[in-house]
Amino acid sequence: MVPETRLNLEAALDALSAGGEGAHCTKDAYGNDYVWYVLPTPRRLPQAAKIMAEAGARLTMITAYNKKRLTDPVQDVAYHFEVDKSVIYTVTITLDQEWPAVASITPIFPNADWHEREMRELYAVQVDGHPNPRRLFLDDDIEEGILGEAVPLSIMMNGACTTDLWEKILQDRARAEEKSAAAQASANPEEARS
Repeated sequence: MVPETRLNLEAALDALSAGGEGAHCTKDAYGNDYVWYVLPTPRRLPQAAKIMAEAGARLTMITAYNKKRLTDPVQDVAYHFEVDKSVIYTVTITLDQEWPAVASITPIFPNADWHEREMRELYAVQVDGHPNPRRLFLDDDIEEGILGEAVPLSIMMNGACTTDLWEKILQDRARAEEKSAAAQASANPEEARS
């Protein structure tokens, strides 16, 4: 990428990310640059996508993850763009109760289609204005976001693949059984006394 073009791109993203406060850059062992931006509101995502498209970027992946506990209604979404096969720009937004949805960028990057549909289907991320909101994998009878409740990808990817993961599954199962027993006891108080 021409240095002037990169400076213009990064200046535009800095402006969207509240003056660059949410930006940082790293470099891997092969000399590839990774530039990370955090947008203060999901409303700015379409602007960021247009900036990336104008710079000739390619959308490589969209990652939905939850940095907090499963019960927290906070979801982060990271959009990964490649420019000139040597710079990866990641633009991250946070969805919460104030901003529970993100606008589709499929009209700007057609390959966002499957990523956005998958986020909606598997992790219940609301994607407004998606041109093709049909499901990809799960039957329509299965609740959206069910996989996020079973084993969140963020937990699995953070190295919790052996003991920690099974402990969490067993704890969740025990809590569900306790809730079920409590519900049955309150529904049938005479049986619970005997």
